[in-house]
Amino acid sequence: MRRFTQLFAELDATTRTSEKVRALEAYFQAADPADAAWGLFFLMGRKLKRAVTTRLLREWAAQEARIPLWLLEECYDAVGDLSEALALVLPERGPGTEMSLSQLASERVAPLGRLGAEAQREIVVGTWRELDSLERLVWHKLILGEFRVGVARTLVVRALAAASGMAATEMAHRVMGPWEPSGPDFERLTSFAAGHANSGRPYPFFLADQLDMPLEELGTVEDWQVEWKWDGIRAQLIRRNGQVSLWSRGEELITDRFPDVVEIGRSLSDGVVLDGEILAWRGGRPLSFAVLQKRIGRKTVSTKLRSEAPVAFMAYDLLEVAGDDIRFRDLSERRAQLEELVMLVPAGLPLCVSPLVAADSWSELGRLRAEARARAVEGLMLKRRNSSYGVGRPKGVWWKWKNQPYSIDAVLIYAQRGHGRRASLYTDYTFGVWDQGTLVPIAKAYSGLTDEEIHEVDRFVRQHTIEKFGPLRAVEPRLVFELHFEAIAVSKRHKAGLAMRFPRMARWRHDKLPADADTLESVRALALVANQVAS
Repeated sequence: MRRFTQLFAELDATTRTSEKVRALEAYFQAADPADAAWGLFFLMGRKLKRAVTTRLLREWAAQEARIPLWLLEECYDAVGDLSEALALVLPERGPGTEMSLSQLASERVAPLGRLGAEAQREIVVGTWRELDSLERLVWHKLILGEFRVGVARTLVVRALAAASGMAATEMAHRVMGPWEPSGPDFERLTSFAAGHANSGRPYPFFLADQLDMPLEELGTVEDWQVEWKWDGIRAQLIRRNGQVSLWSRGEELITDRFPDVVEIGRSLSDGVVLDGEILAWRGGRPLSFAVLQKRIGRKTVSTKLRSEAPVAFMAYDLLEVAGDDIRFRDLSERRAQLEELVMLVPAGLPLCVSPLVAADSWSELGRLRAEARARAVEGLMLKRRNSSYGVGRPKGVWWKWKNQPYSIDAVLIYAQRGHGRRASLYTDYTFGVWDQGTLVPIAKAYSGLTDEEIHEVDRFVRQHTIEKFGPLRAVEPRLVFELHFEAIAVSKRHKAGLAMRFPRMARWRHDKLPADADTLESVRALALVANQVAS
């Protein structure tokens, strides 16, 4: 545990990529395989379900520190991060034995959720007495399911590959798919021995960058394969050894949720992997993402739900054929093989090939992009015809050229502290629009401002708080922001009756007064137009 905590501190203390990779590599080389496996588990963003409530943690910590609960709450308010606040108020540990990360995770974190409150308290308090302050901070984040440290998965994979003497692309493939945080599984991940392959393991997903340069700087339009940007769930459909598996980009096995897509997989020849998008689909065109959401999170899918939310698999790349990895071949060659393969799939199955968008010039392509929203797509994808299928998000190979976002002006009404480096700042905001003279919450956003603007808004929140609701602060409605979002739909779960997709702050409208912000009526009208276009 001490070694993993030291790694956490080293990663948190630097923003330099090279230093993060060195720290990770040193950890994987020195740690016991079981500890390294759990370290990899948490660093890759995997987590155990929250094991204990924050209310109980607060009560137990106040009792252990022999302070009133209100004083602990004040400490939390000053620090901004519950895990850190609890670690700081607890008394110094007594004499204890060194505990490994694997012991802590498997023997104390994992069982907590299955125990009653008294048994939980015994484990939590006993663990506090064995750990120092920084170790407690990490422990709290693990049991709350909130462990985050500023390091991308690609850096973790790069460091693990370097520590194992393996190519980063090979390691990226290995950590995809099923593996457990155990010593034997870690040794299999990092071993050169044969027999590592898993029939259901996906390839690392290749990602596109947001287009951030004039089109003319990309060269000629003929160098690029252009497709529509679909709004669904990125996935790989795998047929190997007679089995079909479906993996989302988030490394989640979703085979059981889309039996209609599994039927496609069964029709494929063995040793085939398709990369594409699961879309809500009816009558030869995509439905809104809100329809697809009905299928997300369902472990079983009824016939009725399949009828209400039909799906299709929109294939746009071929990664494996007859068991051969063909990712290194040019995109144009992979595309030709994909088209040939799909022609062999029986008619009636919901499989499509992402159609190519033809244009003789960049200006013509720009005019076609203007049609994207009417086609119920998010914009265009630009992919170099001679590109291989790589790992991660290398710049300049694949670009996404998205639609202009929807936009409204809204008033800041609530604020909450952020996480990690932003735990002491108010960075998570709730915005409202006017409804018969009252501001109604319409969206939450936390991205889009500069560091300087964040500090300025933080000062405003501290000076103009009018009410407190736990960690939430109601503020005087003075600040107006322009919000951008990709879609908007009717929602019974939200007070305003509307839900926005990917809301973010585009700019702080210093030139507008709160009275100039949009009304709920105008936002509803925008939603009506948006849904008419989408349908």
